[in-house]
Amino acid sequence: MSESEEVALRESHIIACIWDFDKTLIKGYMQTPLFREYGVDEKLFWREVNMLPKLYAERGVRVSPDTVYLNHLLSYVRSGAMAGLSNAKLRELGGKLEFCDGLPQFFEELRATAESAYCAGKADIRLEHYVISTGLAEMIRGSEIAKHVDGVFGCEFIEEPLPPYFSTQPEFDLRSLSTQISQIGVMVDNTIKTRFIFEINKGANKNPAIDVNARMSPSDRRIPIRNMIYIADGPSDVPVFSVVRKGGGKAFAVYTPGVEAEFAQNDMLLEDGRIDSYGPNVYTPESSSSQWLKMHVRKICDRIMRDIDTALETRLGKPPSHLHNPATDDFPSEEYPRELDLF
Repeated sequence: MSESEEVALRESHIIACIWDFDKTLIKGYMQTPLFREYGVDEKLFWREVNMLPKLYAERGVRVSPDTVYLNHLLSYVRSGAMAGLSNAKLRELGGKLEFCDGLPQFFEELRATAESAYCAGKADIRLEHYVISTGLAEMIRGSEIAKHVDGVFGCEFIEEPLPPYFSTQPEFDLRSLSTQISQIGVMVDNTIKTRFIFEINKGANKNPAIDVNARMSPSDRRIPIRNMIYIADGPSDVPVFSVVRKGGGKAFAVYTPGVEAEFAQNDMLLEDGRIDSYGPNVYTPESSSSQWLKMHVRKICDRIMRDIDTALETRLGKPPSHLHNPATDDFPSEEYPRELDLF
């Protein structure tokens, strides 16, 4: 048996529920409290954002439709409409986000579902929650859901950037810099989301020494993709749905109850084989979404146990037993009790 196989038999087994944010965990968009705080017309902001890709294309510049809003937000900051907006302020505004029914309690219910599945000690199985969003990471970190998740991947801002030659100026005081956001630090679009799936898969998010692009054997990966469930609100998440399903995981889409267009979109995704199922973004105990997710967490636990049993049978084999001659030895004809065969 190779070392990697031996470790795979003994390590803990982790299930990951990976969540989109806007319209998945909250009913609308996370930027709403930000616009209210500064008196910005939310509908006008998004209308302008939707106009930008075409306007920039006419000037010969290609932009990402998913993340061009970040630059427009910075334009509002620079113009004074959102003067003084900092990462600390974003985190504070995240505390005003209102979550879908059943949250955040449902996150702990899912953890309990995994951990109680084999509470007799047959296996060390636990569940982790992650959020991957094209929204603002600092707002998520400041929200009520933050203490219930194991990692947040989202867009990040740099406050006052360091000036040229700062490294050659020992008298330069970094504490004197403004805290107003001025540059994009991390940009997340719906394709980059797939990178974070592999960071979680390989454990690069937990161990900085692991390069997400490095080759890694399946047995060394911290969370196999087949142990993942990805939950999001629609067509823009198709790249991640595809990666997760191709790796043996589950893809679940959600819609806002009563919004027929969202329901129809999810039904189309199911017909096209993009997702495994869909349901409302309601996570109360009686909702179909919470029941589906709990059921598939239990199914993953069952599969992990079957994999462990199979590995034990095929890789460890049957232990040796004492030999005796039934004709001459004063022993019963049955094999020794198993207790005597432990060593």
